[in-house]
Amino acid sequence: MTRVTTADLWHHYGRTRAERDHAVPDSFRWTWSQQDGPGPEVLGDLTGKTLADLGAGTARHAAYLAVHHAPGRIDAVDASPAQYDMATGLYADLAPRLRLVHADVVAHLRVNPGAYDVLYSHFGAVDFTDPREVIPAAACGLRPGGRLVFSTLAHYLSGKPAQPDVTAAEVEAKTPGGESATMYRWVLQEHVWAKLLEQAGFTGIRAAELPAGDGPRSAVTLLVTAEFTAS
Repeated sequence: MTRVTTADLWHHYGRTRAERDHAVPDSFRWTWSQQDGPGPEVLGDLTGKTLADLGAGTARHAAYLAVHHAPGRIDAVDASPAQYDMATGLYADLAPRLRLVHADVVAHLRVNPGAYDVLYSHFGAVDFTDPREVIPAAACGLRPGGRLVFSTLAHYLSGKPAQPDVTAAEVEAKTPGGESATMYRWVLQEHVWAKLLEQAGFTGIRAAELPAGDGPRSAVTLLVTAEFTAS
């Protein structure tokens, strides 16, 4: 396989659904199966708040929150041109409450210090960006007292245990032209995430394992929440 770093490795992801399903979802669940478990209440009261979905993909979760939870604004941030284009085709009409942002998540947070009350990643950028970069960037982007919430894999889809240190795994992907490629995903044990969060200035760190649903590629979800307090 050829190692490719372009964000267009997400070109094919979600495309079939985007072509046939333009509706705003009627639910938001944190589990890998997205069928049960806790929902948006984990984010707290969002009324009038400024949020960002980190690695929003086609912005389905962001669209749900924009329609059903009355945030002041939610930025759906994704580096993939293909995902941004699909999100625009699906939900551009939800502006200005939903703002679609084509940008690298780390760079976006760094140039918008203290811009957000809540940041979240639903198996998104926190999974696919070096956590030694994205977690400090999240701390930069949050206001004092802000909250970071993310769902990630508690173990690999193969069943292999999560990593005991900050080690990435290569996962298969495809270029827009269909050629095989690889990208990185971080599947880490709970204590590793906790240490990274503490080092970035987060407190009140809580993690919970959510059971796997049915299906051949089901997986246990690790749901992590943390608060940011400026030093």
